[in-house]
Amino acid sequence: MKKSNIVMQSDFGNDSGLVACMHGICKIVDPSLEIYDITHILPAFDIENASFNIQYVVPYWPKGTIFVSVVDPGVGTNRKASIAKLKNGSFIVTPDNGTLTYLYNMIGVEEIREIDENINRYENTRDISVFHGRDLFAYCAAKLASGIISFEEVGPAYPVEDIILHKIYKAYVETGYVKAIITGADPFGSIELSVSNEDFKKSGFIHGELLNIKIKNNNITIFDKEVLYHKSFGYVPKGNEVIFNDLASFVTIACNQENFALKYNLNLSSENIVEITKL
Repeated sequence: MKKSNIVMQSDFGNDSGLVACMHGICKIVDPSLEIYDITHILPAFDIENASFNIQYVVPYWPKGTIFVSVVDPGVGTNRKASIAKLKNGSFIVTPDNGTLTYLYNMIGVEEIREIDENINRYENTRDISVFHGRDLFAYCAAKLASGIISFEEVGPAYPVEDIILHKIYKAYVETGYVKAIITGADPFGSIELSVSNEDFKKSGFIHGELLNIKIKNNNITIFDKEVLYHKSFGYVPKGNEVIFNDLASFVTIACNQENFALKYNLNLSSENIVEITKL
């Protein structure tokens, strides 16, 4: 039987043994399993960030891959520990706390099951309730990846409609106009918008044309310029702004080789409205 890869992300950091414990528990289950990491420096307790981050990684791993996502401020409480089977054939092991939001909307969830802790929890740590990343999620993922259990043996199914979802701001798109919000910034300070690459096509904007972009925070305009829409940031001089379709599935505004968010002193903790208009 071909075994599945396990791919992990968490907010545990890289300065402790927590991640090594998750890897180790998988190897206890089956020493031949292959385990890979997306990142373990997600912002602490930031479920929405975990949800956004996982959605653009999943499509680029083979069908049947088992993802483990652990940002779990409710660890040890009655929130559901789950494994979701996605419509692309992969699986994700995660607390059902909003982490599934972007996958639910962009790939789709075929079926979800609550992990039965009586049979799919690491037995030697039953007196510990604060490390489900190791004792429940990684352990159950390893049992599934190795073929020790089937998906049906994870635990009882429950309605897909009951999955906990956080609110996603839906961008408004019409010919020649888009209204969205800033959802965050990447490590380079490029700002990510709430309009997907696919929806952006409906505006009729084409590569090589200038677009007027306005950014408002609390009704105060903090950016109002003509910006080139193109394939990547390399089509403008260093320091110039550009808007492009990003690898993370959503449209992005950047400065070539500079930090857009810092340059314009964006407050990403409050709502920033972005309007994009064809000239």
